[in-house]
Amino acid sequence: MTQQVEANGTVRPLHLAPPPIAAQDVRKSYAVGDGTVGILHGVSLQVAEQEMVAVMGPSGSGKSTLLYCLAGLEAPTSGSVVLAGRPLEALSRAELAKLRRTAVGFVFQSYNLIPTLTATENVLLPYTLDRSKPPAGLVEHVLATVGLAERAHARPPSMSGGEQQRVALARVLAQQPEVIFADEPTGALDVRTGALVLAELVRIAHSPGRCALVVTHDPTVAAACDRVLFLCDGRLVHELVGGTVQEVAATLASLTSKEA
Repeated sequence: MTQQVEANGTVRPLHLAPPPIAAQDVRKSYAVGDGTVGILHGVSLQVAEQEMVAVMGPSGSGKSTLLYCLAGLEAPTSGSVVLAGRPLEALSRAELAKLRRTAVGFVFQSYNLIPTLTATENVLLPYTLDRSKPPAGLVEHVLATVGLAERAHARPPSMSGGEQQRVALARVLAQQPEVIFADEPTGALDVRTGALVLAELVRIAHSPGRCALVVTHDPTVAAACDRVLFLCDGRLVHELVGGTVQEVAATLASLTSKEA
């Protein structure tokens, strides 16, 4: 137990804040016909404040399902998830929706933009849904940060894929969430735009009060994270801390060959 010693010599336990993401023995299965198919088989993990963690594994290993369970987008069949200090199983649907809207940011490959809204309006969306206003100048600042100051009034149909992904990132920057979940955030981007998105994710994740969990197939993205968790057949099978791009790629290749 961590302790602190006060000036008078009294020793007291130091109560550390719970990690922003914590999962214990998470299992997920789906009904198929008369039976069930298991996707996750007892996954336990934590992501600490100011930490960026990648989840990798062969296709079909359960990566996206794990992300959805951790983010409260799907309920696990069993096990527990704590997100931003809140046990998800204890929340009503309305409370869970509010938690995701206020404390959680998503950067998905599909962008999740509203096509009829401008870039500015899409960035403002979390505030609009929460019936609140962002700090003055924040939206303009985040659009400039991702290189879209001149596209503030453009709508998604007139944007390239890279521009749409940067709008999604700007929305997260403006929302300033405690937790970011990213699913293949650079998968549809060119090298330059992908590097920009990755650098911003790293910066946000390492800011006080923030963290990020990223699902990716890209060793370059994973190597930019503090830790890489490898999932195979719905189980965490390996962890790599501070690995290089080559080490990440070799570990993923070894798991893929075993599954083949």
